[in-house]
Amino acid sequence: MPLPLMRPAVVVAVSAALLLAGAPAGHAQEPAGPLRLVSLSGPADTVSGDDVLIQVDAKGRFPLDAVKVTHDGTDVTHLFDPDPDPRQRRLTGLVSRLRPGANTLTASLSSGRGGTARLTVVNHPITGPVISGPHEQPYICATQRFKLVDGTTLGAPLDADCSIATRVDYAYRSTSGTVKALPDPAVRPADLAQTTTSDGVTVPFLIRIETGTINRGIYQISMLHDPAQPEPARADRSDGWNGRLIYTFGGGCRSGWYVQGANTGGVTNPEMLGRGYAVASSSLNVMGNNCNDLLAAETMMMVKEHFNERYGPPRFTIGWGTSGGSYQSHQIADNYPGLLDGIIVGQSFPDVASATNITLMDARLLDTYFKQSPDAFTPEQQREIAGFRVAASVPNLSGGAIRLDPDGEFASYVPAALRYNATTNPGGARGDVYDHTVNVYGRDPATGFALRPLDNVGVQYGLAALNKAVISKQQFLDLNAGVGGLDIDADHVAERTVADLPATRAAYETGRILSGGGGLGSTPVIDYRAYSDDAPGGDIHMMVHGFSTRARLVAENGDARNHVILVEDNRFGGFSLDSPVLRDALTGMDAWLSAITADTSGRGPRDKVLRHRPADLTDACWTPGTPSRKITQVLTADNQGECGALFPAFTTPRLAAGAPLADNVVKCRLKPVDSADYAVTFTPAELDRLRGIFPDGVCDWSAPGVEQRPLKKTWLALD
Repeated sequence: MPLPLMRPAVVVAVSAALLLAGAPAGHAQEPAGPLRLVSLSGPADTVSGDDVLIQVDAKGRFPLDAVKVTHDGTDVTHLFDPDPDPRQRRLTGLVSRLRPGANTLTASLSSGRGGTARLTVVNHPITGPVISGPHEQPYICATQRFKLVDGTTLGAPLDADCSIATRVDYAYRSTSGTVKALPDPAVRPADLAQTTTSDGVTVPFLIRIETGTINRGIYQISMLHDPAQPEPARADRSDGWNGRLIYTFGGGCRSGWYVQGANTGGVTNPEMLGRGYAVASSSLNVMGNNCNDLLAAETMMMVKEHFNERYGPPRFTIGWGTSGGSYQSHQIADNYPGLLDGIIVGQSFPDVASATNITLMDARLLDTYFKQSPDAFTPEQQREIAGFRVAASVPNLSGGAIRLDPDGEFASYVPAALRYNATTNPGGARGDVYDHTVNVYGRDPATGFALRPLDNVGVQYGLAALNKAVISKQQFLDLNAGVGGLDIDADHVAERTVADLPATRAAYETGRILSGGGGLGSTPVIDYRAYSDDAPGGDIHMMVHGFSTRARLVAENGDARNHVILVEDNRFGGFSLDSPVLRDALTGMDAWLSAITADTSGRGPRDKVLRHRPADLTDACWTPGTPSRKITQVLTADNQGECGALFPAFTTPRLAAGAPLADNVVKCRLKPVDSADYAVTFTPAELDRLRGIFPDGVCDWSAPGVEQRPLKKTWLALD
């Protein structure tokens, strides 16, 4: 089996919103002789849980039993075994009892020739943190709410970090297609189904589910395994495992703070398991529990480390997530390359911080204005101002802006006494996306509240509608004079919202705003869209966001040939493997990654990704109705071709105000009002009023945003 995809990583430290210089790190030390030490757990300076999986690569004619390995001077050679394939000159071993902090591993020859290979491994607590900065407090455990496959819960936590004892449960798929608990692993149910994996191995559909706690989250790992056989291990893999891993990411965002969470992204999908994939997830990889992509990345990294050490590194790892799960998939692939080798996303957005939060704020402001002035615009004019396909998306997304409100929404089990209230509990926990990510954005020293990368100064709401003569000049002026902004508590105020520049800079530099210039350009991406722009009640999951991600990839990499968009109607729900299109997408991604991992040439990662994309895996849409017809064409935001007519992309309030398709400008640069920029003719009095509404100028969308800058580095860490 080819080695798993592993890319070099660089780690630097970040203090609040300030980036500090850091030292290069990675999986292995620079080769300097016949021996090389490689961390198979992950980057050597991000190891957790007191152990690390080490590989010793050997070059030369000496016998492998001449290699000596030490840990801080203690001989640990007995922990290492040769590869089952004698052609592979390497030893692998799990070194345990690491000390907190730095540990030195060495490999040398008993003859004393060839020098000594050294690798420094930095060990962190299994409860974290590793790269996300200080733990959030308060933090409410959910072990007594987390339901296992048999309907029971995990019981009370063992400590303040919400830990539990690791346990294993079994389930099975029945011949009727349902997943059921297996009360007695020694008894085969009469309705037990069989499955044939992608490797062609036929096994009973018995599912092993490991549940434990890592980084204060509840993780689960599942795979096909017959309990009558020995426990699966690195050296004795389950017959039903195809050697590949799918990591699932759950959606949401609202109320995703201060809690452990009582669900994962799901680990019992029969389509995934039936093909032989191992499936892993954590409660902190559900945005509805944790709307912080950095903490999500850290958690995924730590869970995957445990997987590597317990079951062996997978050939490749596929990220799988819809809506809030797409945030995580995109940002982990871009900011922490190597954790995910390919991603399949649905109902996608680029990230939380830019396209989503800004759109939600704009919808809240427009909704407030429309409700306060109900006769100012017709429903169709409201829709044109917002840019959405249906007018109902304005109040729908306005409701979603509750994630910006520090006392708006908490998980039900966060005690009321702990929650922020400006009047009754001003020192309480602030429940919003910015305070939940305060380690990145920093605090206002005067209030202690998180700084915000959120702004609408200079934004001309309704500009496209004005230029199309859908609204009048008077309506345009009145709207922009009265739309206002959101204060630090997300209350409506007359003044526009002004971004905190340190937080804005940090959002770009740390990847909270998706760059596309980190690892994502060298990652296979399939963006599946169950079209919902036309949902009668409105919907946040708009097709334009997939094109925003693509625009960022093009800007950073010159093209987006690693990015495939597939669109159909919503008959199967937002992201269901009941859809033949999505099932085929998984097959296509497997073929893509299998070809990449089989390529042992010296080509670079991006070259391999582009070279090995399956010929039939291209942009496409499927006609509504039965039978559905596949239409292969390049999908574009300007709705070209038959697919554009069937599933048109619309805009957002910010895009309708002139923002670029990439939708990654938090705070625009300003320019003076110029009458030549409008398709209408303003009178001198109207121009004076317009300049009075925008005394510092209007957005210059041809220029980069204020503090907009490239991703500082991949593998950033918070101090």
